[in-house]
Formats: sequence, C-alpha cells, structure tokens
Amino acid sequence: MAKAVLVDITKCVGCGGCTVACKLYNELTWEEKEPQLGEKANLCANNWTVVQKFAVDTPETGVWRYIKRQCMHCLEPACESACFTHSFVKTKEGAVIYKPTELKQDFCVGCRYCMIACPFDIPKFEWDKALPFVRKCRFCNDRLKAGEPPACVSVCPTGALKFGEREELLVEARQRISASPHYVKDIYGEKEYGGTSWLYLSDVPFEKIGLKTTAFEKPVSKEPIPLYSWNVLKWTPYIFVGWGAVLTALHYYTKRRVEVHEEEMYEAVETKEDIKQ
Repeated sequence: MAKAVLVDITKCVGCGGCTVACKLYNELTWEEKEPQLGEKANLCANNWTVVQKFAVDTPETGVWRYIKRQCMHCLEPACESACFTHSFVKTKEGAVIYKPTELKQDFCVGCRYCMIACPFDIPKFEWDKALPFVRKCRFCNDRLKAGEPPACVSVCPTGALKFGEREELLVEARQRISASPHYVKDIYGEKEYGGTSWLYLSDVPFEKIGLKTTAFEKPVSKEPIPLYSWNVLKWTPYIFVGWGAVLTALHYYTKRRVEVHEEEMYEAVETKEDIKQ
C-alpha cells in the first residue's frame, strides 16, 4: 500500500527540526537569502521543505499557526503527466521522483512543463546552475523502501507528523475530527486534485495557512490534473514538429525571395549597361 504522512497543524510548534533534517539528509546547501522557517519561508531548489508561519484571526483571539510545506506527492501527479521525457515517476511506495532513482536526473531537459502543471506550485528550477534541473522533495524514497519514515518525520518532537499507510491515516484523521470540535471538518489532501500523499488537519481554515482551496474563484478540483493536462500536452510533439515545418518553409520562402530580388537587380543592371552601349 502507498505510504503517506498526516500533518496535524494543531501540534506543530514551528521548531524547524524537519527542515534541518531534510537539509542534512539530502545534502542540500544552506543560504541565508532562502529561509526555511518563518513568514518569508518558501520552497526553492535548495529548500525541499519549509515551515511557514501565519497569523490567523479566530473568533476568540489571534493565533500563530505553523505549517510544513513540501511536495504533496499526488496520487496521480500532474508533473509526471506533463513531462514529455518521462523523467518523473510515481513509485509504489507513494513518492514522486526522478527515474530510475532519485539520484539520476539525466532525462530532465529543463523544459519546466512540470512547474506549470503542478497545482501546488512545488517543483523549483535551479536558475543559478549552468546545467540546471527541476528539484523538489523526493519523500526520502530510499527510506520508504526500507520501511522507514522520511527524515523530516523521524525528528518531529511533538507528533505533528505521522507516517503510515494512507488509508489508515485517513481513518485516524476522521477519528481525531470526530473527537474534537476544534478541527476543521475536512482532511486537506484526501481528494484535492485526485488526492495526495500528504494529508493535513487544522483548527483554522486551510486557506488561512497557505493551502490552496480555490482556483479561478471556484473550489479546487477533486479530479486529478492529468485528466486535463493530457488533453492539451498530448499535442506537444505535433506542435513541435508542425512549428518546425512552418519555420523551415518560411526560411526557404524568405531565401527564395532574396534570390529573386538579387536576380531582378542583376537583370536591371545588365539592361542599363545595354542601353548605355
């Protein structure tokens, strides 16, 4: 069965231990201009997980809420369907990684279609590299295959992150919601865009802690993105070939016009010479 992680926002204290574990385990660089913790924390090529801080107003008072963000590892990934080189693959354990392993990215050509397709705005480009790749959380897939939780989950001191089988975590999430009136009566990630491997519980509205709940002024789709993206992206090879044919035709048309113009100029010069004689 596919693995998943249940994130309980009410238990997160914003310690940032998960971000440190991610950096160390994946040997990612540290940069001051790319904070992993706080109100300005954002995912980037070297930040595969961050803990964002939000000030949320409630009926009683204002509260701080912290939310861990990383790749959602969709059940039917939009990035995988958008990649025409098939660089991304969804593993049986639940991770969305580069194939054939998380360490080999030879297939990526930097087209960034995956970045456009992702509804959660997760994949990030290595803009500062001469030979860049698109990078993101890989769900510590090697640990998953060994039956171990991701590095970030293993260091959480408050139990805000729980690793396990997705269906079992959904059952537990519903039990927590039933047992406490403080939770939002929904599990973010259960059905959003076809469902994800990272599931969220919260006591404040999801949209107030940065989770996408609407798109184009409508609730986010419960259907997987590949159902939509494939209908468009399947034409990419034909567009590529067709556009190449158009450019080739224009090249020869322009070249021929230049040749005709030169021939006419040459004939005009010869005519003037004949008149002079």
